[in-house]
Amino acid sequence: MKLTRLVLGMALGLGLVSGAMAQTTMKISISVAQNSHQGVAIDTFAKEVEKRTGGRYKVQTFYSGALGGERESIEAVQLGTQELAFSSTGPVPNFVPETKILDVPFLFRDKAHARAVLDGPIGQEMLQKFDSKGFKALAWAENGFRHMTNSKRDVKVPEDLKGLKMRTMENPVHIAAYKGFGIVTTPMAFPEVFTALQQGTVDGQENPLSVIISAKFDQVQKHLTLTGHVYSPCIFLMNKASFEKLSAADKQAFIDAAHEGTKANRARVDEDDAKGVADLRAKGMTVIDNVDKAKFVQALAPVNAEFEKQFGKPNIDRIRNFK
Repeated sequence: MKLTRLVLGMALGLGLVSGAMAQTTMKISISVAQNSHQGVAIDTFAKEVEKRTGGRYKVQTFYSGALGGERESIEAVQLGTQELAFSSTGPVPNFVPETKILDVPFLFRDKAHARAVLDGPIGQEMLQKFDSKGFKALAWAENGFRHMTNSKRDVKVPEDLKGLKMRTMENPVHIAAYKGFGIVTTPMAFPEVFTALQQGTVDGQENPLSVIISAKFDQVQKHLTLTGHVYSPCIFLMNKASFEKLSAADKQAFIDAAHEGTKANRARVDEDDAKGVADLRAKGMTVIDNVDKAKFVQALAPVNAEFEKQFGKPNIDRIRNFK
């Protein structure tokens, strides 16, 4: 009897060990703080993956550029040295050129329009473009509409931007557009931006309210203008080979978890947009919120003509007119 119990105990012990060994750990990273719209996205995703796979997959979350900036994280996912990343689309066109069109200024009317495009056939077609580049794009999420901040002066009209040295994302469409405003563009990875603003290496930057708040840019920037010049999506990316190793059920679990992350992420963007201006004013920023966007659109007319040639006017109109 003792022997039987001993054998049974050993068998149970071995079963527990093999069960523990069956858990696969993966990494996901963002370049901004945990207490942000992106932090909410990956925290929700990690929780949902673990729940939906019965604990067989655990996703470790890294924040504030701990594993590198967005471009470095995407490169790591493409190479397979990191399984997952959550990134704005800033550096994405360097990997998947077809996504450049999403960064055309004043392309989207509002968040509802942008979300409908990304969740609909246009966005789903674009997700498939990642497959041949070493990625599985799990879902679109959101960074938000981008606004201008600087330490020099109020920006009320496009002419006020001329000569300002601004940090831009490592994104060719953004750089071309901002040069059209007369901005001196300085491409830079996000983890370097706060220090560059603090030291005066650059005069300003542009980002959604969610990022401006979570990065505490109010500490190093005085002036905010709600230009809403570019809608910035985010995306859940997974290494293609890692995704293909999953069972059909687990593949769906990861995709569903990403969609849950997107829901939480968009809700946080809405919350930040609703309260952000009052918060930033309370922290001492001057906010120009009565912007004549038509003037900014007009200032970019020559650049937009080039974008129409580059991307095809029918492709731009398909997005602009989507309902």
